[in-house]
Amino acid sequence: MSDMKFTLPWTDAVTVSGQAIEKLVGAGDGDAALVYLYILRTRGAGTLEETGRALGRAQGDIAAAMTRLHKLGLIMFDTRRQEEQPAPALGDELPEYTAEEIRRGISGSSDFRDLVQEVQKALGKLLSSDDLARLYGMHDNLGLPPEVILHLVNYCIMCSRTRDGAPRMPTMRYIEKAAYTWERAGVFSLERAEALIKELEARRSASAEIRAALDIKDREMSASEQRYVDGWLAMGFKPDAVAIAYDRTLLNTGKLAWKYMDSIINNWHGKGLHTAEEILRGDAKRRPPGSAAKKQTAPEPEELRRMARLLNDL
Repeated sequence: MSDMKFTLPWTDAVTVSGQAIEKLVGAGDGDAALVYLYILRTRGAGTLEETGRALGRAQGDIAAAMTRLHKLGLIMFDTRRQEEQPAPALGDELPEYTAEEIRRGISGSSDFRDLVQEVQKALGKLLSSDDLARLYGMHDNLGLPPEVILHLVNYCIMCSRTRDGAPRMPTMRYIEKAAYTWERAGVFSLERAEALIKELEARRSASAEIRAALDIKDREMSASEQRYVDGWLAMGFKPDAVAIAYDRTLLNTGKLAWKYMDSIINNWHGKGLHTAEEILRGDAKRRPPGSAAKKQTAPEPEELRRMARLLNDL
């Protein structure tokens, strides 16, 4: 059999670069190699669900393989596509898993089995069947790798402990909702998780400063109020700039009027004024409220004489 030759049965061959082959062989990762070939074959058009179904693998395993391919520099995550996807409605739920499916998931993956133990340790309790189903759904349906899910759980615990200073643990439902956010943000690696957490912490810190500037004490902002603040931060406004808008809102309305303050900030945004320095410099010639009206009702002496002449001519 030393002279046996092999031929390919199809003519629509897929080209794999020599560099990619060296990386795949060096990694020694069969699942990653299989997923990479499928991505080449479909030109990256397949979803996690479609890829898992085609290759007979769980979505979590596909996501993990894609993360390893990303680390090897063989693929890039298309975050633009994920940002364009609408957020799931509040009523959306993960698929319902049978006890047998969860049992197979735990027994079939040592990584997921270890995840269950680590999550129970972090939360300080045994996970219920409902908790296990939600945890398994984050891995199987959302495609988050076990190490990313554990990072998510620990971050949710940290947020819950610091909120109002109350040392309470987050529910698995709360963690699941956060998992949707991470999945939409393309968080399928520890590096991306760390970057997102840093971004969220910066936003949370700025949000707390704005709440203090708005003199909101002893309570959290409502969902609607938080949406206003998140929008201002997304536009690039810092807490000191929002404080100026709040001051002008109080002067003109006598109260914290969110819609009015939002109109001020959007007006600045349209003018390209975002920092406190830019706002104060850009509004340096701004007249106090009512000054224009007073000027119009107080004609100059020359104007009065002109009007008198007109009256005499009648």
